[in-house]
Amino acid sequence: MAIRQIRIDDDPILRKKSRVIDEITDRIRDLNADMIETMNEADGVGLAAPQVGILKRMAVIDVGEGPITLINPKILEQDGQALDEEACLSLPEQSGLVRRPKHLIVEATDIEGNQFKMEAEDLLARAVCHELDHLDGVLFIDRVEEPGEESDEEV
Repeated sequence: MAIRQIRIDDDPILRKKSRVIDEITDRIRDLNADMIETMNEADGVGLAAPQVGILKRMAVIDVGEGPITLINPKILEQDGQALDEEACLSLPEQSGLVRRPKHLIVEATDIEGNQFKMEAEDLLARAVCHELDHLDGVLFIDRVEEPGEESDEEV
């Protein structure tokens, strides 16, 4: 395992769409281990592959219950909404209020190649949405709302 360099600020890779992972190889398993180690070293709750310079649809998340690997994740259902503060390892010293679903169901593949569905609420749901945005080249600063701003969009 190794600590990888986290891409920051205006690195163009952070704005690119990631590619689907067709096969879980040793390189993907090594990337997964490195991403978990990098996330933990940086004291983060999530890290997406583009943040370490790899345009693959993979993210790792740990909200205090152990790391979760999401390969080729997609949100199947979402409901409710919550406006809360977000920050990002790729945008140091920045934070803002972002509206995210309060509850969601996500489908993904784990590092062993097993497809699974997972329910996520509150911080875990927020982290999943944040990391999935990274896979599409979207940063939390694109979604920041001003305090008191109303959203017309139903979530």
